[in-house]
Amino acid sequence: MSKILNYLKEHHFSITETLLKLTIAESPSHSKALVDQCGNVLRAEFEKLIGGSIERIEKAEVGNQYKFTYGTGEEHEQVLVIGHMDTVWDRGALPIRQEGNILYGPGVFDMKGGLTVTLWALKTLKETGADLKRKVTFLVTSDEEIGSDHSRETILEEAKKSSVVFVPESSIGPDGAVKTERKGAGQFLLEIEGISAHAGINAWDGASAIEELAHQILDLKKIANKEEGISVNVGVIKGGTRCNVIAKEATAEIDVRITKKSQAEQLTERVLNRPTFVEGTKTKVTGKIERYPLERTEAVFQLYEDLKEIAAHHGYDLREGSSGGASDGNFTAGLGIPTIDGLGPVGDGAHSEDEHVDLANLPYRAALLAEIIFKYANK
Repeated sequence: MSKILNYLKEHHFSITETLLKLTIAESPSHSKALVDQCGNVLRAEFEKLIGGSIERIEKAEVGNQYKFTYGTGEEHEQVLVIGHMDTVWDRGALPIRQEGNILYGPGVFDMKGGLTVTLWALKTLKETGADLKRKVTFLVTSDEEIGSDHSRETILEEAKKSSVVFVPESSIGPDGAVKTERKGAGQFLLEIEGISAHAGINAWDGASAIEELAHQILDLKKIANKEEGISVNVGVIKGGTRCNVIAKEATAEIDVRITKKSQAEQLTERVLNRPTFVEGTKTKVTGKIERYPLERTEAVFQLYEDLKEIAAHHGYDLREGSSGGASDGNFTAGLGIPTIDGLGPVGDGAHSEDEHVDLANLPYRAALLAEIIFKYANK
């Protein structure tokens, strides 16, 4: 059993305290004030536990973001850890409670648990005297759950300076598998203009935007391909004014998912360039693939193999898996930088009322992250 794991086991209670502090500091994405309060808690924990360099990245529309740095190693490429402190939960929407070793609460699994294990991974490297050739940058954003529009530029900037990226997002429950694949994601808006008319008096003079929308939805679903991992979902539709009026306008919000970067161009072309089915209507589609997939490349598989070996020394078998959801790790993977995700603690229920973390697992997950950071910061 490693010196690192022993240290973390001895500080299990303190690790849990950190997680509780971060969970109590509720941080719904759309509340800058609350996210900023959570950021203050996170900063205070970093200062107390690690004491490295801290840069606050001021944001006007969302919560401020932080770049924490441990070590120096200017002559080497950095190791980058990416996390986010915003959650999908409004303040007070989900109670915080503990039942045995299970902690329930808003964002405890996605991803306050991941922030906690990162803080304690760095704390342990410091306290055990680990000498790193490369510096470690821990970037914490505040808008991941709402698209990362205010953090993407910073993520890409830091990624370009990095040799490897670790993402302590929620693991795949219930056995805590890491994510060696994530789907890429895109969002599109379909707008249809028709011709309004009275539905009874002169119905044939109109051109229904809603009728055109119905054809479009069925045609868009033909793009989906289960075998290739391509999905298309029309999640929100709007249109019309009254049941006795031929609809002049209709819109649809479209979500697409892909498994390979090579699928992006052709799929985008098919979504943007729509045929017209109802004479007299016009269609317009805007949008793009926002995040390329995190693909299971040879470099990603090697990261998993290294993690699996560390876990074996800790006495357990670490598995891998894929996720249909996207994360900020998709951005770094899209640049071709080796990225592995799902390094947060064992738990389940992300974005659900059952969201929880297994507290007994915290030392093991922090040790896993600490040792993989040490390995790649010394390559």
